[in-house]
Amino acid sequence: MKAIVIGLGVQGRKRRKFAGADYVASVDPVNRDAEYRTVEDVPLASYDTALVCIPDEPKNEVLSYLLKNGKHVLIEKPLWAIEDRQIVTLEQLARANGVVCYTAYNHRFEPHYVRMRDIIASGQLGRIYRCRMFYGNGTARLVRDSAWRDQGAGVLPDLGSHLLDTAKFWFGDLGEDFQIVSADCFENRAPDHVVMASKTTSPKLEFEMTLLSWRNHFTCDLFAEKGTAHIRSLCKWGPSTFTHRTRILPSGRPPEESVILAQDDPTWALEYEHFKSLCQRGATTDLSNDLWLNGLLRRLGQDAQKDASI
Repeated sequence: MKAIVIGLGVQGRKRRKFAGADYVASVDPVNRDAEYRTVEDVPLASYDTALVCIPDEPKNEVLSYLLKNGKHVLIEKPLWAIEDRQIVTLEQLARANGVVCYTAYNHRFEPHYVRMRDIIASGQLGRIYRCRMFYGNGTARLVRDSAWRDQGAGVLPDLGSHLLDTAKFWFGDLGEDFQIVSADCFENRAPDHVVMASKTTSPKLEFEMTLLSWRNHFTCDLFAEKGTAHIRSLCKWGPSTFTHRTRILPSGRPPEESVILAQDDPTWALEYEHFKSLCQRGATTDLSNDLWLNGLLRRLGQDAQKDASI
């Protein structure tokens, strides 16, 4: 596979690194380290895959060009579009040209996320009552100083897309019954701290996301009929801990099992290998998850901006 990277920023440099020997060139309108300024400048015969790490606004145009020319595409999340039909059109283009269009949610490859999915699927927790997640980083100032990041719904599409995708990864279809609990612009023009929750999903879900957590952190607490399960931190911020507690009836201190990982972030390499395998076996593109997220985040984003401006 011969891959180009479009957008040689933080994400693009990571994608270039993990593409390894597959990497052939990069595209960026301002980064002088890139060989090309626009994707149209790159000879079509020189690559068959593009790793797209660009802002939301030009995504549809760039992806349409690539898919029409028969190129596999990995696009950094979220796959944003002004109208849902644009995502449907991208799916149709990919299928018509026999290529893969894949939206990257690398957290699905986080070891403890996989462990959580497996324990839920095993049934040993019984009925799942409630799941709450917190995702925070300290990038408020970097976002505020960015020409394109501090706008719109702010932290919601950035980190909220991860949390919604994770919940779907664990629990399956969730519907659209999510509401903004609170949205604030403490330091930025766009919301930099958002809380949202579901009312009728099973399990009940509550997500908090912020750019104001000066030490990057992730937590998940899952409450269930036969016990609880918990994640503390991610491998990239490690050590990362998964804890399973088994309920004692009628009450009492539960026995618990913990797995602690102290390792480098494995998700980028694992996701690239997954994407590569999809391309090699000619997997059929399915953007239904992106369609769901786009519509839900668009509505929630509008609500968050209204709430933050009150």
